[in-house]
This record gives sequence, C-alpha cells and structure tokens, in this order.
Amino acid sequence: MTVRLSPLTTCACKMGLLVIAVVFGTKVPLAAAELKKPNVLFIAVDDLNHWVGYLGRNPQTITPNIDKLAARGLRFTRSYCAAPVCNPSRTALMTGLRPFSSGVYENEDDWRKVISEELPLTTAFRKAGYSVKGAGKIYHGNFPRRSEWDDYLGREGGDPTPKGDNGVGGIKFGPLDCRDEDLREWKIVQYGIDELARPHDRPFFLAIGLHKPHMPWNVPRKYYDMHPLAEIQLPPTQANDLNDVPPAGIEMARPEGDHRAILESGRWKDAVQGYLAAISYCDAMIGRLIDAYENSAERDNTMIVFWGDHGWHLGEKQHWRKFALWEEATRAPLIWIVPGMTKVNSVCDRTVDFMSIYPTLTDVCGIPTPKHVEGRSIRSLLVDPQSAWDLPAITTYRFNNHSIRNEGWRYIRYANGDEELYDEKADPYEWRNLALDASYAQQKSELQKYLPTRNQPDITAAETQ
Repeated sequence: MTVRLSPLTTCACKMGLLVIAVVFGTKVPLAAAELKKPNVLFIAVDDLNHWVGYLGRNPQTITPNIDKLAARGLRFTRSYCAAPVCNPSRTALMTGLRPFSSGVYENEDDWRKVISEELPLTTAFRKAGYSVKGAGKIYHGNFPRRSEWDDYLGREGGDPTPKGDNGVGGIKFGPLDCRDEDLREWKIVQYGIDELARPHDRPFFLAIGLHKPHMPWNVPRKYYDMHPLAEIQLPPTQANDLNDVPPAGIEMARPEGDHRAILESGRWKDAVQGYLAAISYCDAMIGRLIDAYENSAERDNTMIVFWGDHGWHLGEKQHWRKFALWEEATRAPLIWIVPGMTKVNSVCDRTVDFMSIYPTLTDVCGIPTPKHVEGRSIRSLLVDPQSAWDLPAITTYRFNNHSIRNEGWRYIRYANGDEELYDEKADPYEWRNLALDASYAQQKSELQKYLPTRNQPDITAAETQ
C-alpha cells in the first residue's frame, strides 16, 4: 500500500529528520525546495455574524459556498471577536495586542500611532521570507499602512446605489439592478483569483477581505429574490428583553435609536431580507475564490483561515448593528483548513477568540511567534478538536467593558460595575440575566478571573486631554 503525505506533513517529517541529522551528526540531504513552507489564504468578511448555514443560527440563510468550505476542514462553533467594532477587532487580530493593551477601542482610533510596523502578522511572515499581498478590507479602511505589504490592490472601486428607496434611517438596504461584477467585491476577489493562478517562487500569504455584508445591503436583485419578503422570519426576540439589563447595557442597546425607527417603519422583515441578501452575495464571491483555490497548483500546500471581524444584531435585545457585548455582536465564523492536519468535516465546540489566529498561523507555518502576541495557538485543536482547552473568549467594547465567554456561560462587566450573566445552554438568546442571583455566584466568580487587570486609555481620548 502506498501512503501519500500532504506537502505540509512531508515538510514536518523532513524537518524532524533534519533535527536528527544535527543532533547525531548524520547527513540527510535535504534541498531547500524540499523544506517548502505552507502558503496561507487569509479570508476576512466584514459584519458577517453567525447567520451561515453550517452554524444553524438562522435557517433562512443561504451560504452553500461557505458551508462547502467548512465541510473541507475544521469549523468552530464558538468563536468570538476581540472587539465588536471593525477597527479595534481587526487591529487586535492583525497585531496580536488586545484593545485593552493597545488603547484602540473605536473606529476613530489611529492604531498606527501606537503599533509599530515590527509588530503585525504581515511583518512576521515577511521576515520569514513570505510574499505578503492583499486586497479589500483587512485593516479598517481609515488607517491603511501599505508599507506592511509587498503588494495591495489599490483601486477596488465603489458600489452602485439603488434608485429610490434605500432602507430606514441608518439601516441601509435595497436591491440593485446590476451585475455581480459591478460591485467592488468582484475586483477584490479577482485579485485573489489572479494571485492563486500565477506561479510562485516563494511561499505566499494572501489576504482577501470582503466588505459585504457590511452596510449598505445593496446587492444585485437576484440575491433579494433568493429570500422572498413574504417568507422572511424575524429573529427570536422578547418584548421585555431589556427589563433585567442594567443601565450600561441599555445604553449600548440604544432601543430608542435604530430599533424604534425600524418598528415605526414596519420594515423589520425588509431589513432582515437585505442582510440575508448581502450574505448570499458575499457567499457567491467566496465561491469564486474557493474555485480558484481548488484549481491552484499550490492547493495541497495552502492552508485557509476564514474569519468574520465580529457579529451583528438585527433587533435582538432591541439592538441593531454591532457595538455591544452580547452573543449576536460578538460571535462570527471561524474555519481552518490545514492540509495534513485538519480533518474533513470536523467540528470544534471549544470556545476561542480571534486572538488565537496570529499565533496559530505562525505556529503552523514554523515562524517564530513574537513575544508581544497575547493570544494562544490553537494548533492542538486543529489536530484534535476534542482536546482540552481552558481559555474563554474575551471581547472588549470601549474602555473597561468586557465579556467573558466559555462553552456554557457569558459574563459581562461594564466600566461602571454593572453586570450580566447568561446560561448559554439554557438561554441561547440571553433573555434572562442571572448576575444578581446568588445561586450562580460560582459561575460568575470563575469568569471574573479572566477580566483584565489593566486597561489602557483610549488613544484618541488621551490625545485630547
């Protein structure tokens, strides 16, 4: 019987032989080409919550390409962002520093002022000899630092806008009478397709960031037609959901803002349809990229990590958008495909946050992990999804507001001392706050141990003082 090893497995075996050769003085002829490092296809999606088919949170969503991708590797069912805001979430993931360590809490915070070019994930890969290229939204668009990249798509263009109605207040949605290629996602994905097709003389790190389903949810009409308005179901909610939420939580929910406007308009279902349509368009673009990956000569030596920057509320807890510390705002997809390591159609129910992505990539690729990186590698979970894991997910929104999430519970403590505690198995939509119930003091105490003891001030606020 012939046993075929993937390039990644072969590389690991040959590295082991090299170590033996060094220790025992034997000669093992290994050409440099034989020690080829794995490539990385790094796929980011903006504002994609857990409304993807394989997670089952919303049965109305249609994501065949993302589901197909998940089936090819390891999908995490409890994966959470470092911050429920684009800029701090992406800054934390890409630099290895959590918001409470960097002081980057808001979209307005220029992370480049406090994080040198030596720290990011891209720099670690460039130092290791990788070609580092990207397109679309990887960092928040307000603060690009193109010097980190060997190449980056400079002109992705914009999107057309609908003629006439475009949603309710700040919640923008509506179909477009246009082609798929008329949106900027097409160009962003095409950059990735072209890079995957070209020959490579060194390992590559290729980052592709899709904007949709970020608002506005303006996508070609055919994606709206996939989700007929008459069949739209609203997410599960309770009218009195905020009755046991403390003032700090209600302030984040802002029930008198977007939610009131949506209720008064009578167009809640229309908005849900728009988000579902934007997700389906995003899924179609991902399908194009994955087809190119499948046809790539480097496929068997290329790993994929697929992630969303944070979640999104569509009326749950009378809240819209991200900007909160509950399940809908903090949970997002995470998929890993590592040839020779992850198993097809495998599932991990351990709770992780996206601070694990940086150290796991460097670990799997054999690159030194910089000392400043605060996350822990989840390589052990890639090998065995059922292996032990004792770290909860930590999410931070603004100064000194934190959520601690493990497999069964979520604990939130706000800067003013307000608290929330939810039994996620019995109460997956977080309708019953147990923080003041003495019966759950032990659960609360266990999670409190992970609250940060030091919180850097917001860098923008510090500049104005």
